[in-house]
Amino acid sequence: MITSPNVPQQTIAEKILSTHAGKLARAGDIVIANLDYLIGQDGTSGVAIDSFRKLGVKKVFDPNKIAIIIDHSSPSPNKGVSDIHQKIREFQKEQGFKLYDIGCGVCHQITPEQGHAVPGDLIIGADSHTCTYGAINVFSTGIGSTDLAAGWASGKLWFKVPETLKVIYNGKLPKGVFSKDLILKLIGDITADGATYLTLEIYGDAISAMPVDARFTISNMAIECGAKAGLMEADKKALDWVKQHAKRTPKPVSADKEAKYAKTVEIDITKLEPQIAKPHTVDNVASVSQIGDIPVAQGLIGTCTNGRLEDFQISAKILKGKKVKEGCRLIIAPASKTILLDMIKDGTYQTLLEAGAIAVTPGCGPCVGTHNGVPSDGENVISTANRNFKGRMGNPNSFIYLGSPATVAASMIEGKIADARKYC
Repeated sequence: MITSPNVPQQTIAEKILSTHAGKLARAGDIVIANLDYLIGQDGTSGVAIDSFRKLGVKKVFDPNKIAIIIDHSSPSPNKGVSDIHQKIREFQKEQGFKLYDIGCGVCHQITPEQGHAVPGDLIIGADSHTCTYGAINVFSTGIGSTDLAAGWASGKLWFKVPETLKVIYNGKLPKGVFSKDLILKLIGDITADGATYLTLEIYGDAISAMPVDARFTISNMAIECGAKAGLMEADKKALDWVKQHAKRTPKPVSADKEAKYAKTVEIDITKLEPQIAKPHTVDNVASVSQIGDIPVAQGLIGTCTNGRLEDFQISAKILKGKKVKEGCRLIIAPASKTILLDMIKDGTYQTLLEAGAIAVTPGCGPCVGTHNGVPSDGENVISTANRNFKGRMGNPNSFIYLGSPATVAASMIEGKIADARKYC
């Protein structure tokens, strides 16, 4: 990287965008950058295909750098969605890129799990939670369907280089507190627009101690405070994880010591309680001790935020030998078929089913609200998803609370929002 006494030292985002633009990039610059990978999903790719056709381009720039994952409405709930799925399948046959059809899993699990993302990459996806891969040192960000079409055609996209908000979690994770609680705490503190058009750089002893699965949860929700990306350094854990999943050589990027940050936020987690996001915004966050008696009719463990093996193992440990309270429904949605198979192998799946859980197809499941687990009017839901906006799960007259997998499991035992610490 080019440096001199007159050039500011760089953040991770500035370095990755500089490399892909082929020139020094500072926050605020507009650059045109080469893309390493591009993803779409069934909720956005139909429009992207139409936009691609309008460009008059016959072939995508490189089918080996493109994937579409059918995950949002999987399997299809109606004829209209089936027609979109068919359009995607026909486009894939024509263009030759990778298609992950129904049941393969969620786009944000599939992309790193199948080795399409490695440290130092620049990735775009027509889904807002594309920021997930920042946990393995990838500048990944969500874009619109027309931008995805432009990327398919050219292999490039323009970016305004974002400033960076540095986040440091100080202290050790208390018992019964997990990565979901850390990111909810941050969002509650800085609000839903506290990092708008910024990149997060996330550090701390708690992050270093976490497995990569847990780190994905934090980067996944960077968009919920407005951030373009949620970046972490590629330490040994991250590099070992990538080596197990990808064949490409990683090019890890670290920020320079004198990098310029828009702001630094430090959070002491030593005494942090489990966190709950209350309806109807993700930044409406309270500690579990402040919640009071909130009955819940339905729980959801899954989604691109908390549908990984570790999440289900944590839940199974709490639910083993216990039952979901009568009158409650617990839905589990593994983030990929690979995770489902791993759950079966280690007994996690059987434990959850014996406790009363209801399993759905690997994919987005009830999170989107198109076909699985739509709550009734007035029902309260406790979910591991990333959003609780009015109508998010398909019914604007229900109420969605967000928490960790442990919180959801504990709540299903008690039939109300519960403190997971008593079960951990």
